[in-house]
Amino acid sequence: MKILVSDDVSEKGVELLRQHGYEVDVKTNLDEQGLIDCIGEYDGMVTRSMTHVTEKVIAAGKKLKVIGRAGVGVDSIDIKAATARGIIVVNAPTANTIAATEHTCAMIMAITRHIPQAHNSLMAGEWDRERFTGIQLQNKTIGIIGVGRIGSRIAKRMQAMEMHTIGYDPYIPEERFEQLGVEPVDLDTLLKRSDYITMHTPLTKETRGMIGAEEIAKMKDGVRVINVSRGAVLDINALADAIKSGHVAGAAIDVFPTEPLTTDINPFKGMDNVVITPHLGASTVEAQIGVSVDVAEGVIAALNGEPVPTAVNMAPLPKNVYLTIQPYFDLMERMGIIGVYLSEGPMKEIRVEYSGELAKTETGLLTTAVLKGALNPILQESVNFVNAPDVARTRHISVKEIKTQDKGYFTDSVTVTIKTNKGEHSLVGTLFNHQEAKIVQIDEYRLDFTPEGYLLLAPHIDQPNMIGQISTILGQAHINITGMQLAKMTKEGTNIMAIAVQDDIPNDIMLKLRGIEGILDMKLIHVDTH
Repeated sequence: MKILVSDDVSEKGVELLRQHGYEVDVKTNLDEQGLIDCIGEYDGMVTRSMTHVTEKVIAAGKKLKVIGRAGVGVDSIDIKAATARGIIVVNAPTANTIAATEHTCAMIMAITRHIPQAHNSLMAGEWDRERFTGIQLQNKTIGIIGVGRIGSRIAKRMQAMEMHTIGYDPYIPEERFEQLGVEPVDLDTLLKRSDYITMHTPLTKETRGMIGAEEIAKMKDGVRVINVSRGAVLDINALADAIKSGHVAGAAIDVFPTEPLTTDINPFKGMDNVVITPHLGASTVEAQIGVSVDVAEGVIAALNGEPVPTAVNMAPLPKNVYLTIQPYFDLMERMGIIGVYLSEGPMKEIRVEYSGELAKTETGLLTTAVLKGALNPILQESVNFVNAPDVARTRHISVKEIKTQDKGYFTDSVTVTIKTNKGEHSLVGTLFNHQEAKIVQIDEYRLDFTPEGYLLLAPHIDQPNMIGQISTILGQAHINITGMQLAKMTKEGTNIMAIAVQDDIPNDIMLKLRGIEGILDMKLIHVDTH
């Protein structure tokens, strides 16, 4: 078998592939057409972020069985197209954890003691000790947004510096916070109390722009801000304005919304209380070797037909099981997404009940699909069909599978219930004609909608013009309604609307919708599995 390495990766990974008998060609700097021209002869490929594996490239890869990404992010790979072709996509999600952790700590120290600025001053022939007087970390409070794989390690290291650690992560159970010695707080409290704020979240619909001008205004005077996660999580222009005003004392930024950061779009030019680095979080010798070796091992396992723990799409299935349950995978994952949007607080339990004919077959991977849907929107690491059960276990989420022959209204149906410390929510899904995914019930409300795109759920008082007011606001914002369902709630005089819309709804429009008299709640759910 032949493997194409299309980006610069550590030779250790390339050597490992060759040791296992694969013919490896290293061809870098290929554009889309260059990849299309050559990919047909390869069984596997290894990339980094510079290579874009598009749908056209995948279509040209007639022999392609696996795509390995030497790193975490797989945005440069068309996962949907690869999955449709049965191509396994693997990454290396943990090899750069320590590198990112240590770079964050270095950035914290750099802005605390003005190390780069003092170095430059001394190299320029100056001797100005007073100008670079710093502060101590001891007894300061650091707020960690995202207490996962990297955030938890930051907490451990900053505790060693005698800092008080508080954290915001709505998807981490209290038991985990207690284990880490991190005080759990809501985001507003973290913003107001922290002397240092560091971000360690994945880039999702919910986290994109989560720290903007409004959030920065809530921070205490003299706060220092660090971002070594994803550039688009933070509004760097709003941060620069706050630094200029003196509200923010300093910042250390490694990642940017647009990379590379060029002079014409750099808002921090001329600021001597800012440290910026060119996305160096994973740039250590050890991390680069680690991601190269890890992805090589994943590629080898995939080509050998073995389970791949780092697969980001789907693990191989026995053919007979696959043919039976394959139509349900997308429905199950979407039910997990909707369920986690409905839930409030850390998940304690996910319960999946199968009825009818589904109860007679092997459903373990369908339950895993629910976990994948519920966990992926809230975690920094990629959750896949192989690692989802372990991810749930490490977060103390109980997973229960129930099978019953009670068919109810439908021949086959699935009920997903997600329980938190604030209650539980259930939804029932089924397939019409064994192919059309439908959600037919949420909690006690009978509905009928396709779980895709953007969905508004709006419980409200049963009174005239509720539909009209919502439609008017959405229409004025040029947001197209593609479907609407209305159901009675158990409380007399109340209904619930499920409204499918074509596009995302901006925050200001959501505020207008929530402000309608008679609206009891308003949730916008983005049902996106890619």
